[in-house]
Amino acid sequence: MEFSEIRKLETPDGGSLSYCRSEGRTPGVIFLGGFMSDMKGSKATALEKHCREKNQAFIRFDYRGHGDSSGNFEDGTIGSWTQDALLILDKATKGPQILIGSSMGGWLMILLALARPSRVSGLIGVAAAPDFTERLLWEKLPEEAILALEETGFWDQPSEYSEQPYRITKELIEEGRDHLILNGPIHLDVPVRLIHGINDSDVPWYYAQAIQDRISGSDVSAVLIKDGDHRLSREQDIARICSELDSLCDQIS
Repeated sequence: MEFSEIRKLETPDGGSLSYCRSEGRTPGVIFLGGFMSDMKGSKATALEKHCREKNQAFIRFDYRGHGDSSGNFEDGTIGSWTQDALLILDKATKGPQILIGSSMGGWLMILLALARPSRVSGLIGVAAAPDFTERLLWEKLPEEAILALEETGFWDQPSEYSEQPYRITKELIEEGRDHLILNGPIHLDVPVRLIHGINDSDVPWYYAQAIQDRISGSDVSAVLIKDGDHRLSREQDIARICSELDSLCDQIS
């Protein structure tokens, strides 16, 4: 099928965010990708296809330093990428929105919901990874990585998903501490669905339970996929995400 054209949204620092928007009914859907992912990934494009078939408004986009957006990846932080997502929500959408956050995007979707409670009507986390800079990076870094961060300000982490390593910066970790959310209650009262693979080797499946326990609202459920990995991009995984989205859209509508 033909996908939406790439559009540009200017950022306050003079850069630009690339995004694709398809029109449709509300609630609209915004897909928030993961760390070093972009809007051309299989989940993002599959969700656009599904929403277009359902006449549901949809947006996928690239954070600064990702994909077709401006900026350098190593300059990004949780705060700056949250601001990117807020800019998309504020300037490129209208009406209530359902946020689908993959991995790091699952952290950002919660930060958005807390910042714009009147605009966010529901959340779907896909291997959501709130606080990953602290719990999954800093607390598990080998000694040589800690030394590199102190001496040079960065450490190149090998990745099984890319030939290029992930450049982890000291600023990413230190600034991430300003946005940690799993240390106390998360005051949200919107429907939340958390889809997680038990075979996820990057973000342990019990993260879904931790998020569920901390969200104050009552309509929160976790869906564990027994043979699911971190990506959750197989045909059956995407079908499950789409099914949860359809149910949430019906409930909110």
